Amino acid sequence: MLENKNGQALVEFVILLPIFVFMLFMAVDFGRILYNKTDLESKMDTVITDYQNSYSKEKIQERLKLENEEILLDVSNENSTTDFYLKKKIAILTPGLNLILKNPYEIVVKRVIYNE
Repeated sequence: MLENKNGQALVEFVILLPIFVFMLFMAVDFGRILYNKTDLESKMDTVITDYQNSYSKEKIQERLKLENEEILLDVSNENSTTDFYLKKKIAILTPGLNLILKNPYEIVVKRVIYNE
């Protein structure tokens, strides 16, 4: 009897290929989310510095060009604190992953500073 190893390898490849492609696309999506979150964290440092230098919200948005990058800046003043939010929506590209994560996925960075 002759065994056909090539046919078996082809079947195994066809079964595993979609799983590997899905994992590759998931890695790309999570990388994009992590990159954008890190970018927002960096921008938040600049926002806080500008706010402490008495820039207005509109001036900060114009200076950092937040509207061009579709980033939303929200500032809310409480009695003793000021809350800063930077929000950006990222489209999830991986089919199926958008069922787990909301599509578009919203990245939110929040900072609280105490008023003196």
